[in-house]
Amino acid sequence: MRKVLCVEPVIFVYIFASSLTSPLVQQFIYRRLWEDEYNSTFVSDSNASYCEQNKSSPTYIKEKEVQEKASVFNMQLDLTGAVPSLIVAFVIVANGDRQGRKRSLVLPSMGAMIANICLTVISYFSLSLSILFAVAFVTGLFGSIATFLGGGFAFIADVCHDEKQKTTRIAVVDLIFGVVSGLAGLLSGYFLRGIGFTWTFVTASLLHVVNIIYIIFFLEDTVGVSELQHEAPASCKELFRETFSGVYMLFKTAPYKKRILIIVLLFTFMTYLFTMFGGSSLFTLYELDEPLCWNEVYIGYGAAAFTSVSLTSFLGVYLLSKCLKDIYIVFIGIFSYIGGMVMAAFAKTTLFMFLVRVPSLLCFMPVPVLRSMLSKVVLTGEQGAVFACIACLEVVTGTVSLSVFNILYAATVAWFSGFSFLLSAGLCVIPLAALCWLLCTSWNGEDLALLVPEEVSSIESTDS
Repeated sequence: MRKVLCVEPVIFVYIFASSLTSPLVQQFIYRRLWEDEYNSTFVSDSNASYCEQNKSSPTYIKEKEVQEKASVFNMQLDLTGAVPSLIVAFVIVANGDRQGRKRSLVLPSMGAMIANICLTVISYFSLSLSILFAVAFVTGLFGSIATFLGGGFAFIADVCHDEKQKTTRIAVVDLIFGVVSGLAGLLSGYFLRGIGFTWTFVTASLLHVVNIIYIIFFLEDTVGVSELQHEAPASCKELFRETFSGVYMLFKTAPYKKRILIIVLLFTFMTYLFTMFGGSSLFTLYELDEPLCWNEVYIGYGAAAFTSVSLTSFLGVYLLSKCLKDIYIVFIGIFSYIGGMVMAAFAKTTLFMFLVRVPSLLCFMPVPVLRSMLSKVVLTGEQGAVFACIACLEVVTGTVSLSVFNILYAATVAWFSGFSFLLSAGLCVIPLAALCWLLCTSWNGEDLALLVPEEVSSIESTDS
């Protein structure tokens, strides 16, 4: 059977299935906490969006209490799956340079399938929400979306030999991520209203099954794996050394300037993800609360609005890369995000909340551009190592930011629910400062393109 080198369909299906269920899981937890806490059925008006706004009303007090408990529950759930998924992301993606990229694609797909099957059972039989912690831990053992995207980006870096093509292909994946997640978010409300939680989770499970079949039987691996590489290491010590040697050698053998560049770029990537993950993760809870009081369909519209942000960010990367250095594109994207978060903090009407996406139209640009900059710094055989570092940072940063911002939101929702958005915007000064340092020390985008050829030539001269 002839296999293909097209990984984009895999990413499309995985992101669609995950984004279809992600907002529903938050709403499922919110409704179950309401029902468990007050022994009453959660009522959702199918034609309007409404919640109590009289602060002296018992219903208003109940809504605030459920908001706080849902925020803390989501934080605890994220932490439960974070540690195993961090280890798996580091090991699987780093070993991809020797053992192939398909493992980092198929394992997270299997984990997501198991998670959705468990959600189906919990929803259908109305089981305790505490089971979700066991589900999160087991799913983490199969990796997470960071493992999946780490393998996917390394796969694309393997097949792209032109630097500009690499930036564009990575931006295309982020475009797919944004467009598909927005589409799935839009459909999630209609899925919930039409077939309910249980059958929506079943649909997502079937999509992951299709993805697993495609990866195993139709996708060609970009890394040739010899019979010797298939053999098990002689000892646990050897296994440990093989697992971490790629990342260790990436920093140990690299020239000083290259090490500093990698560290600063990883730091910039991590701090921007921290602010962006943390701020954007609160949108669903913020929209459920007064004065917006959105129902599931409005929440779907809000998630779909990010589709335009992903598209404009991709167009921004494609067009601006022709006339600007990568580092300036990152600057523009960060300032775009700051504008959106400041607006979100003071959004009190549905129209204003949708208009938050206007200043955020380019906020996704820094993510693919920073990935591309890191990929350009390293050699071909180091792509897995650098994307393993990125994957681990995504897991750690995502988990910590979600935990911090959920706790912060729970503590501030009663007096100013938009405070977390203002903090997210303010924290962007950290990645901006790191980029300014790169500019002030003249370590700009041109240096990235020069490092790899110099390293290759030095290796060739040493070999001769």
